[in-house]
Amino acid sequence: MRIAFVADLHGNYPAALAMEKALEKQRVDEIWFLGDAVGKGPESPKTCDWVRANCTRFVGGNWDYGIGGKEYPADDYYWQQLGEERMEWLKNLPREMEATISGVRFRLFHGRPVMPLLQGHDSNRTMATAFERDGEVFTGVIFGDSHRPFIRSLTAGYALNCGSVGNSLGVPNSHALLLEGDVGSPERSVMTMTILSVPYDNRAAVKAALADPDLPYRDAYIREITTGIYSR
Repeated sequence: MRIAFVADLHGNYPAALAMEKALEKQRVDEIWFLGDAVGKGPESPKTCDWVRANCTRFVGGNWDYGIGGKEYPADDYYWQQLGEERMEWLKNLPREMEATISGVRFRLFHGRPVMPLLQGHDSNRTMATAFERDGEVFTGVIFGDSHRPFIRSLTAGYALNCGSVGNSLGVPNSHALLLEGDVGSPERSVMTMTILSVPYDNRAAVKAALADPDLPYRDAYIREITTGIYSR
């Protein structure tokens, strides 16, 4: 079974459409969502609906809960866009899920608010904290949040980050993680792990942002999607 893990679409609909086409070519069996469908970009309703239409398993991210739960008054822009039904869905997303693939027991979460931000350059000791939860021990973790994809092999197991579909840092492409193996099997078997890097029409994403003068932190968002440099 081939699974695509996606996260951090962040209102960038041109990036989501480019990823959709790439995943069709990859012939994935399912798409699993690891949080942050909304926020930052100007087209959060479209990216939220894309997740709901295309993904089969879901966890929420810090932006999903913050906007869906109306935690920050400054996010009123997104509340007005999304409407109550979408926000209700966002705030009720599960915080974690798990799956066993080719004998690896994976813990699946977004990152924040489950635990502090994890990044690819973190120490082995810091990364290893993600492999334990209330006495349970996992042999793999898959998450988003850092907006940078990576694959690491630790003593504790595999640490995989799917990167960001719509707001990548570093290389401003659209990213996802492809995992192919025996889903549900406790027996060790061959598993492949691939980072998918998808160029998209960044200019179309910029045009959509420029068309909405009310978009919060618009200049920072445009800089991020064109340069891959964090700007807030």
